[in-house]
Amino acid sequence: MKLFLLVLKNIRRNLLRSVLTGLGTMVLVVVVIMVWSILWFLDEQTKEKTSNIKAIVTERWQMPSRMPLSYAPELRAGAARKPEHVRPLDSMTWQFYVGSTEPNRFGRETALFIVGTQPEKVLTMFDDLDTLPPDSPDRQRLEKAIQAMKTNRQALLIGRERMEAINKRVGERLKVYGMSLRGVDLEFEIVGVFPEGRWNNLAVMDWEYYNAAIDAYKRRPGVRPHPMTERSLSIVWLKTPDTRSFTAVASQIAASPSFTNPQVKTETLASGTAAFLEAFRDLIWGMRYFLMPAAVVTLCLVIANAISLSVRERRKEFAVLKVLGFRPAHILGLVLGEAILLGVVSGLLSAAGVFVLINVVFGGLKFPIGFFGTFYIPVRAIWWGLGVGAATALIGSLAPAWIACRVRVAEIFARVG
Repeated sequence: MKLFLLVLKNIRRNLLRSVLTGLGTMVLVVVVIMVWSILWFLDEQTKEKTSNIKAIVTERWQMPSRMPLSYAPELRAGAARKPEHVRPLDSMTWQFYVGSTEPNRFGRETALFIVGTQPEKVLTMFDDLDTLPPDSPDRQRLEKAIQAMKTNRQALLIGRERMEAINKRVGERLKVYGMSLRGVDLEFEIVGVFPEGRWNNLAVMDWEYYNAAIDAYKRRPGVRPHPMTERSLSIVWLKTPDTRSFTAVASQIAASPSFTNPQVKTETLASGTAAFLEAFRDLIWGMRYFLMPAAVVTLCLVIANAISLSVRERRKEFAVLKVLGFRPAHILGLVLGEAILLGVVSGLLSAAGVFVLINVVFGGLKFPIGFFGTFYIPVRAIWWGLGVGAATALIGSLAPAWIACRVRVAEIFARVG
């Protein structure tokens, strides 16, 4: 206890240096926490599940995926043709429509990315929405909007951020001019808003309305066929109970003769995400094996430099302590204790601060890729900050502490004399 009080007094004695060392530690700990949190988030997105598996069926050799709409019924059934074949628990189709609220102008204030799907699947297949409690206000609002979509084919369910960007409100009507499919312009009535989260920039419409518009487009006299009209199906989502069922469904689809032109592939959502992130492989590698180690090494050097300055200034003090009966182990513990206390407090404060700032003040950070949803700092990051601060302080102060405990009394007092 006395040693701990002495550590506190020594930190307070040179308060400016202690504060500057703490601030430097906090900045670097924030860098480490942000890098670790992003890598942890991406690892979670690509982690394979063993139950309640989401699978995606897309075109094998082309990106973006474009499949004939005629594929939809059999794919949604998992290509099950025989009684012994495995069928998915649930399914839905996605057809992409990119449009603008103003003709010949496409920007943040006008752009709309709309998915044509089965409205009733929003609450059973959309991640984060399928787990909403039955009595939650968000679920009740969604159920009301979905009922409106079943009776009104022009109904549109939209993310809050996208609705605010185009300056619209629930109940208003709007016309969307086709950009991905020129000539297919659609009119909508906004009937609901997605809860805050990963679907903030997405909109959903009834797939029957979209397909009816495509059919009407193809029947226009003198209109040259657009490739999207023949291959408007982008993704088929399937839900299977476990890995064995997913493997069976994937094998059934691969063996089916119905999906040869174009060919399709079936993969888990985690595998699809990992394949998408392959384009960012070098960036992720640099964050994991260069940026993070560089921040940790820099943090060790900052602490080592600060403690070394303190040790050089206090050589006489350490000699006096030895005369008073302090053993080398006591002095070693004194110097290490000062560094570790600074590291622990700074790491804990920076971790708690970035946790509150990102999660509470900002409400999470929106990934530029909407399907990843909102990025939050995990609670475990607080322990990461504490651990990084303590570990780097210990490593950085080992050499200065060893020098301090090896101070020779006779040599110091000979110089004084």
